[in-house]
Amino acid sequence: MDYKIIDAHAHLWLRQDTEVDGMKIQTLENGKSLFMGEVRQMIPPFMIDGMNTAEVFLSNMDYAQVSAAVITQEYIDGHQNDYLWEVEKKYPNRFFTCGMFDIRQADYPQQALALMEQGFKAIKMPAQRFFLPQGRVFLTSESLMKILKEMESKDILLSIDLADGDLQVGEMEEIIQECPNLRIAIGHFGMVTREGWQQQIKLARHPNVRIESGGITWLFNDEFYPFNGAVRAIKEAAELVGMEKLMWGSDYPRTITAITYRMSYDFVAKSKEISVGDKALFLGLNAEKFYRFQHLVDLPYIKNMSE
Repeated sequence: MDYKIIDAHAHLWLRQDTEVDGMKIQTLENGKSLFMGEVRQMIPPFMIDGMNTAEVFLSNMDYAQVSAAVITQEYIDGHQNDYLWEVEKKYPNRFFTCGMFDIRQADYPQQALALMEQGFKAIKMPAQRFFLPQGRVFLTSESLMKILKEMESKDILLSIDLADGDLQVGEMEEIIQECPNLRIAIGHFGMVTREGWQQQIKLARHPNVRIESGGITWLFNDEFYPFNGAVRAIKEAAELVGMEKLMWGSDYPRTITAITYRMSYDFVAKSKEISVGDKALFLGLNAEKFYRFQHLVDLPYIKNMSE
């Protein structure tokens, strides 16, 4: 390959210990977690201590020849700001990390400003979680718009996951109009497989908006590898907005309970339905430019013992 592979959507944590919608999420043993009322295999069982660390991920990245990764956040993982800040400082050429404020807490505007002052180059908003018991928090609320405009002025990227379909698309259109220079990465490939997903994809018709595919193998898990439906969805999205607006993401580590890390992009790399040039854009070149990665490492292929 004459390009470097970049993962635009992955997660890290030292331990899960949080609540979402009043239900507990907590690390157990052998890769399992208590997850909202049931025990789930959160990470592969060989991660026996439940720690989803940068070092374990780097081992997977090196093996799969992935040069760098964007580390996003979600409320179900708990707040990982302190750990992610350490990770980016320790491995600046391998990780681009997102800070996250908590919309469920009254001081979230102060949290957001603190993350900016700390130096995070991106902030994550898990907007699909913005439907609170006391009511829906609109993305265009006065407090959130102040945060977004401050991010735009400081050139801080917005990483955002949206609710299914077009429920929040209108709000995003307003944000894009109000903050035309705000770089925006929309996750989970618009929640592809859910009705109306194309409306989220179409937001990337705006110059500073991109779509990343974190979780696409989870969303197409029923059909499994080689994820032909996911390939067709990528091609459909490219027809809507252009392949230069799309980026690969793995949603590591949850997705590798079902497949290997390499398989999370290999189905694209080996597809006969996508051109060589489009594969290069999707798997690395678009993310390298959008997230402004520099000094990416060159990773050789290491032959398996089973080959």
